[in-house]
Amino acid sequence: MSTELEILLVEDNSSDAEMTIRALKKNNIANHVVHLKDGAEAIDFIFGTPTEKGLTIFPKLILLDLKMPKVDGIELLRKIKSDERTKVIPVVVLTSSKEDPDIRTCYELGVNSYIVKPVGFENFTKAISELGLYWMLHNLAPR
Repeated sequence: MSTELEILLVEDNSSDAEMTIRALKKNNIANHVVHLKDGAEAIDFIFGTPTEKGLTIFPKLILLDLKMPKVDGIELLRKIKSDERTKVIPVVVLTSSKEDPDIRTCYELGVNSYIVKPVGFENFTKAISELGLYWMLHNLAPR
C-alpha cells in the first residue's frame, strides 16, 4: 500500500462517488482517493482478510455513506471506531439520511462529523470542497 492514501471514500452510488472525487481533485484537496462500493469491500481493504495483514498506512480521512449493500455504514463505523489501529482516523458520514436514530447512533459510535448530502451538483461540489479543505488542510490529526 502506498504511503499516499489520503481519503477512503465508501459510497455505493457511483454518481455521488464520481462527483465527490471530482470536487476533491478539482480543488487540489486530495491527490489519492480510494473508492470502495460497500462496507464489505472497506472491511477487507482496511483490515485485510484472515490470510492478509490489512493496511499498514491508514487514510487521513474516511468519507462514509450509510445506506449500502452487504455491510452498511453504521456497521463499518462500529468496526473502525472499536479497533485500536483505526479508531483515531477521522470518519465523516456523508449520507442522504436525516433520520435522528442514524445521526444519534453515528455520534455514539464516534463519528467525527455527520453531513447530509446537498441536493444539486453545485451545492454538492461546494460542500465536498469545504469538507475536504477542513479535514485535509486545517484539521490536525494524531500521527
